[in-house]
Amino acid sequence: MTDDQPEAAEPDDEPTDAEGNNGDANETEEQGIQEGDFVRLAYTAHTVENDQLVDTTDQEVAEEEGVDDQQESFEPRVIAVGAGHLFDAVEQDFIGGEAGDSGSVTVPAEEAFGEYDEEEVRTLSAEKIPEDDRYPGGHVDIDGEHGHVNTIIGGRARVDFNHPLAGEDVEYEYEVLETVDDRIERAEGMLGMYFDADLDIRIEVDEVAEERMVESDETEGDDGDEDGEADDAEPEFEAEQVEKETLYIEQSPQLQFDQQWMMGKQQILGDLIDRLDLDRVIVEEVIDGSGGMMGGMGGMMGGMGGGGGEEADLEAIEKELEDADVDADEITEELEGVDADE
Repeated sequence: MTDDQPEAAEPDDEPTDAEGNNGDANETEEQGIQEGDFVRLAYTAHTVENDQLVDTTDQEVAEEEGVDDQQESFEPRVIAVGAGHLFDAVEQDFIGGEAGDSGSVTVPAEEAFGEYDEEEVRTLSAEKIPEDDRYPGGHVDIDGEHGHVNTIIGGRARVDFNHPLAGEDVEYEYEVLETVDDRIERAEGMLGMYFDADLDIRIEVDEVAEERMVESDETEGDDGDEDGEADDAEPEFEAEQVEKETLYIEQSPQLQFDQQWMMGKQQILGDLIDRLDLDRVIVEEVIDGSGGMMGGMGGMMGGMGGGGGEEADLEAIEKELEDADVDADEITEELEGVDADE
């Protein structure tokens, strides 16, 4: 070896991969709570300036603040970390931690409910406001925007479309009670972030028939005939039994008429499928026989629709229609016409 040659490097005892990394030596395992985990969290939030209650999971705090009479349950909540159920600043404070951790975090206004925007206070005709809400402090929805009335003078109203807590820093005090692994509890927690309703849910593995396309022996591996023309053969399908993990949700009447459920159901259930690693969700609508004429008629017509060619019991149907005060003769004639066509 000459003096101007670099000294040979000492061999590394650690094995390296194709990119020169030292395998496990350079791997950093994420420890503690991470995005995608589910935790049961207790928290209370107040505005920093006025100490106004923003949200709480504590029944005693709700009673002290006089909000316990609202139709809302005050108890620790199961949240999916990273799903937007909580302000990011709060989640970042306990990510990497573990059950039992607690802390206090101040969320600045711009990250909470936004800065106050004077341009969002607008003057408009008082006629646009429903008469019952036409007073200072009244909450209104106008052209898809929610606001509250500041003043009404003559036929004009000043309406503030800022969030009521816009411009307010918010302080959260929290405690991570436990991590949640049970998938039913996870599903209940996620749904509970959107709806305060008791839901009957379960997870089952179903066998479902799915059709898949198969190639015939004549065309398999051949893109055309001898003349190079495309093969016009119709594709063939065969049924295949596959297992699908399914979350069943029994839709209560309370949920059925919930506006947020009706508008956002697709997105909410899609999020459930992704975060709980499900194949599908089935929402069951339960209608019992105590609903009067509508329940009876719905069940009757449903049976007729799936008759598979069987003759309808016209006498029984006619009796039900008489009890329901419906023109039985007219509908019976229609049903006889259907049988004749068959």
